[in-house]
Amino acid sequence: MYYAIVFLPLAGALISGFFGRALGARTSAVITTVFVLLSAAMSWIAFFQVGMGGQETRIELMQWFTSGEMQVSWALRIDTLTVVMLVVVNSISGLVHLYSIGYMAHDPYRPRFFSYLSLFTFSMLMLVTSDNFLQLFFGWEGVGLMSYLLIGFWYQKPEANAAAIKAFIVNRVGDFGFALGIFAIFYIFGAVQFDTVFAAAPDQVGKTFTFLSWEFDVLTAICLLLFMGAMGKSAQFLLHTWLPDAMEGPTPVSALIHAATMVTAGVFMVARLSPLFEFTPTALAVVTFVGATTAFFAATVGLVQNDIKRVIAYSTCSQLGYMFVALGVGAYGVAIFHLFTHAFFKALLFLGSGSVIHALNDEQDMRRMGGIYKMLPYTWIFMVVGTLALTGFPFTAGYFSKDAVIESAFAAGSSVGMYAFAMTVLAALLTSFYSWRLIFMTFHGKTRLAPEDLNNAHESPKVMLIPLFILAIGAISAGFLFKGVFIGDGQGDFWRGALFTLPSNNILEAIHNIPAMVVAAPFIMMVLGFLIAWLFYLVTPSAPANLAEAFRPLYLFLLNKWYFDELYDWAFTRPAFRIGRFLWKTGDGAVIDGVGPDGIAARVIDITNRVVRLQSGYVYHYAFAMLIGVALLVTYFMFAGGSAS
Repeated sequence: MYYAIVFLPLAGALISGFFGRALGARTSAVITTVFVLLSAAMSWIAFFQVGMGGQETRIELMQWFTSGEMQVSWALRIDTLTVVMLVVVNSISGLVHLYSIGYMAHDPYRPRFFSYLSLFTFSMLMLVTSDNFLQLFFGWEGVGLMSYLLIGFWYQKPEANAAAIKAFIVNRVGDFGFALGIFAIFYIFGAVQFDTVFAAAPDQVGKTFTFLSWEFDVLTAICLLLFMGAMGKSAQFLLHTWLPDAMEGPTPVSALIHAATMVTAGVFMVARLSPLFEFTPTALAVVTFVGATTAFFAATVGLVQNDIKRVIAYSTCSQLGYMFVALGVGAYGVAIFHLFTHAFFKALLFLGSGSVIHALNDEQDMRRMGGIYKMLPYTWIFMVVGTLALTGFPFTAGYFSKDAVIESAFAAGSSVGMYAFAMTVLAALLTSFYSWRLIFMTFHGKTRLAPEDLNNAHESPKVMLIPLFILAIGAISAGFLFKGVFIGDGQGDFWRGALFTLPSNNILEAIHNIPAMVVAAPFIMMVLGFLIAWLFYLVTPSAPANLAEAFRPLYLFLLNKWYFDELYDWAFTRPAFRIGRFLWKTGDGAVIDGVGPDGIAARVIDITNRVVRLQSGYVYHYAFAMLIGVALLVTYFMFAGGSAS
């Protein structure tokens, strides 16, 4: 069964990629969709088998390679963490495939698109089933490659190409640290197998090494390097800039990236490596701080964005910050629980926004929408359900998982934990505001649509609405159905060592003993954010513009995303261009070409051309040249002979 779960998406990708033109676009789409949905169904079977007391297993596929002392096998690691990720990846991917049959119906390159989607899914499956660091790195780079291809799928658009390149380059920065971390793992432990490294990790506690006269803790340095990779893949603060621009890809791609594949890779990786991170409080504190900062930062930027997909993109960035907060305070089960629930309501919001865009002739600017809820009633309902779950409305999926993250931060009792608690509570307020702002600007109030777009507005076909309906069920029920499994009293029985915690880690018990005001804080913020958005966009629509004008510097600061793109352009992009221009003009043009083709080689050609002119074909010219030669020889011997005597 596990062979089919992992390799069915690969088979669909190969069929669509190599034989798509022969089979036809629709047949290719159906084949890849059916294969991924079959994989999703078997993933749920595996979830209940393994999660409810079944046998965890390791399936060796082949001996990958041997190099000196390094022997690496290609194997599938099947435990409770794996089956949770299999459910998330394949379920969301299957619904995205189904939705894409309708959304991409008129695209001439559908076979290539569905092939890329399935390859994206396969890469993520290889990542979550990895049994060693090199296999993890293979899947890690695979999702990076596929995100590049899918973000830039519409390569005729310069913006799509630029966004794909940006995502690729920013992730290379994080992956540089990730690769160094893997090198350090092999250097310190002499192995790359998870079980071998995890078993030896306690022996490295307290050990240090010296670098440039500085002394560093071994495990802390390794974990921070690995986390640098997670910062890139999961778009955390400082390495987040690629994620909003990724919206240039087709909307189903955005849903898959944000809900189930690439951005969740960093969260999964830290959870998988909890046997390393748990021994280094410093690294966990950094994870907590970065996650909390990201949650707040992304929420502030989401307040003023006008592109419907960018608002949801910054929401993803913020929610990923929540997940890293939970990881950082040692509540690994809470982080995976929020990853699990977030997949449903975030995919619902992205695909819902795609339904809006599809209905409005590809319009994405919320300032040119409004008043369309009667024309798109089902889409409106699904978007409201997703918004309720995202903002933490009682008994929806987000209510259970996001509130658990906030409570974990407070229960940690540390200074960085309190910082994370403050940031996540503030982010909850901002999340509620910008989420309802999206709903009100898009569906309510006076319409701002162009007449032709208003007349053509229509509800999406059933093939797009069915995935939204299924995701809406998950957005409502995934929280109360699985809270007891992931973080309830039986959580230890479920995870069974897949998530490692030290005996001193009692964070899940501490959650049950926090003050009632802390428990109520996210709900209060949710209600407050809703009321402010309602006042601003329905009661007094002129208020946002007046407020933006009154606080214009702050508004521009947020609108320009804290000027990180401009800062990076000044600090890195322009210097790189200057260096490149110097090497081009001076190094290549003046030196290499000056000495080479424009220098010595050119002079040889000049001399050769002049010599060639001597070959006139006239006998008297040659006789004259011979006489000059004889005269020169006689003169030489006369003077040479005189000197010798």
